[in-house]
Amino acid sequence: MSRNPGRTSQPLDDVSKAIIEQLQQDGRRSYAAIGKVVGLSEAAVRQRVQRLIESGVMQVVAVTDPLEMGFARQAMVGVRVTGPLEPVADRLAELDEVDYVVVTAGSFDLLVEVVCESDEHLLELISGQIRAIDGVAGTETFMYLSLRKQTYSWGVR
Repeated sequence: MSRNPGRTSQPLDDVSKAIIEQLQQDGRRSYAAIGKVVGLSEAAVRQRVQRLIESGVMQVVAVTDPLEMGFARQAMVGVRVTGPLEPVADRLAELDEVDYVVVTAGSFDLLVEVVCESDEHLLELISGQIRAIDGVAGTETFMYLSLRKQTYSWGVR
């Protein structure tokens, strides 16, 4: 999910937060079932969910295991940039293999999570595409050996 820094975010009310929590527990939960928990009709829940999606507050997606989908190599790539960060971040975000781009403070200007079919694919991505982007000064690759936890159920505040 990309965040729009220029967008003015409105605080979520307790009902919207409760709807989000229900969908974090089970993204397939019906609007009728959610409505019973949060005290709204099915139609009202549907409208709220649509507004939350359209405003960019949330997405409802299927999360897959990359290994089961034929992607044998995952890695986090630390990227150092010369010049403005945003154009480099935007170019990286356009790459199909990239599923996560974040601007950071510290040793790296950007962190980029990539999912590749093989080590050869990862090498081509880093050498042939990422390092070829204007403004990329250097990269460091952190290969994933074992994924111990990945969750999207941190709730709302």
